[in-house]
Amino acid sequence: MAGSIFGWLGLLFAGMPVGFSLIFVALVFLIVTNSTGINFAAQQMLGGIDNFTLLAVPFFVLTGHLMNSAGITERIFNFAKSMVGHITGSLGHVNIMASLLFSGMSGSALADAGGLGQLEIKSMRDAKYDDDFAGGLTAASCIIGPLVPPSVPLVIYGVVSNTSIGALFLAGAIPGILCCVALMVMSYFICKKRGYMTLPKASRKEQFTSFKEAFLSLMTPVIIIGGIFSGKFTPTEAAVVSSLYALFLGTVVYKQLTLTGFVEILRETVNTTAVVALMVMGVTVFGWIVAREQLPQMLADYFLSISENPLVLLLLINLLLLFLGTFIESLALLLLLVPFLVPVASAVGIDPVHFGVMAILNLMIGILTPPMGMALYVVSRVGDIPFHTLTRGVLPLLVPLFIVLALVAVFPQITLLLPELLLGYGQ
Repeated sequence: MAGSIFGWLGLLFAGMPVGFSLIFVALVFLIVTNSTGINFAAQQMLGGIDNFTLLAVPFFVLTGHLMNSAGITERIFNFAKSMVGHITGSLGHVNIMASLLFSGMSGSALADAGGLGQLEIKSMRDAKYDDDFAGGLTAASCIIGPLVPPSVPLVIYGVVSNTSIGALFLAGAIPGILCCVALMVMSYFICKKRGYMTLPKASRKEQFTSFKEAFLSLMTPVIIIGGIFSGKFTPTEAAVVSSLYALFLGTVVYKQLTLTGFVEILRETVNTTAVVALMVMGVTVFGWIVAREQLPQMLADYFLSISENPLVLLLLINLLLLFLGTFIESLALLLLLVPFLVPVASAVGIDPVHFGVMAILNLMIGILTPPMGMALYVVSRVGDIPFHTLTRGVLPLLVPLFIVLALVAVFPQITLLLPELLLGYGQ
């Protein structure tokens, strides 16, 4: 089994896609061991994606792409600029606030980086902000998206760990806001030290005008969250409603979405969904083999042999995820490793909702760390910023994010407060 894991890592570093590499290694293992399980491999792969809740993923992805192409991102950015552009930190705060607002619609870090990124970096460049700070902050702020509802990673975690998605959505809200505040504090000090310009304070009329223009866009997360927690629809149905609403805004209200643009959006959505589906299929069959070989139990026994103290285990798990997240794509880790760590956490009384939000925050920090850092590559491309410049700019911004991660790990009530109050979770 160890040879299979190292073989998978080797294929991964050689450039083979995660899903293909997992399926290839799993099939080779079954053939070499003469296992009768190879007869059920296809059944396992299809069973992995035969899940109604996973249908939320393509529709939330579609919503994010529609928002990017329907003129919605610009309205959100202008609203954020009118509200916080006059504070020291100015466009840095605007960048972060816009990411927070947009994250309530797309639920994806890379959709945020790709959608708002170009607009945010251009605005900061025009105001004489350095590329390292503009790009670094754009990358750092995009990780807010997977923490606040609707969140694609939280949906996937809920499916693979059999955890309430509604509770996860609520649990991620406070950590997401904490990340926003922490980044704003760091942005304030960096902007003050470098002497970046501050925008004139918008008048009440200008604020109202920008709010009015962005109002229908800002209603997207209200519709999603309100619908889920009022019992009107499930997370999957909420994803469908949000994509239809975004389509309505782009075609009927703002009239900026063309047929050609819509076809391109569908193509991008299918590509993204296919990558996720392939990963889920690969992880399902590989995870099935791993479970047969009792590796999860061995992993649990190993961690528990080190310590049964929840804080010590959380420290070890966070260090493991941070280390692996530097080299391995975050979604692959979420699908492959996190489900095996949930029983370890549960064995010492760590709540799966708390653990899930903490793990996803950890993995999102991973997309900011080179050499894998997917968010860095996206921002580097959309902002035309050299990768080494972007890396230099993002490193100081990791400090406040690590502080939030530590707080979330040590104080579970940060994540559990809203689910307990609004859903009666754990009672």
